Amino acid sequence: MKLSSIINKDCSKAAVLFNSKKRILEYVSELAHQQLPQLEQHHILSALMNREKLGSTGIGKGIALPHGRMEGIEHVFAILLISEQPIPFDAIDNRPVDIFVALIVPEGDNQQHLKTLSAIADKLKSKEFCKQLRHASSDSELYSIVTAQD
Repeated sequence: MKLSSIINKDCSKAAVLFNSKKRILEYVSELAHQQLPQLEQHHILSALMNREKLGSTGIGKGIALPHGRMEGIEHVFAILLISEQPIPFDAIDNRPVDIFVALIVPEGDNQQHLKTLSAIADKLKSKEFCKQLRHASSDSELYSIVTAQD
């Protein structure tokens, strides 16, 4: 799977500065709503927060994959954020998170959802790739790193 097939340039943000899980998820919902105006921002945020209530999507090593299921879309949509400062996210290794790949997925498409999560997690296993993401100095550089990996 190509990350550039689900992440666009406008949804690749380097050096964002937030200090809480809730605020980063609010920002994700703002960006998602801008790209998917048929979805209400508060519904996106609710989907993300409800998923977090089931258990943190912080997968360890400073990485989180917040995601929410939504009616009204047909394809997976992703947002890549790199936080300037890692934030507490209740990750499984209790480390703060600075790489966020947030997904908005179609309601009911469980197989594609799991394949997408798995593909992203596989890409993020690369220490070198994560290092490049963390050192991106601009949004356009961050997106270039993503497209170069494809």
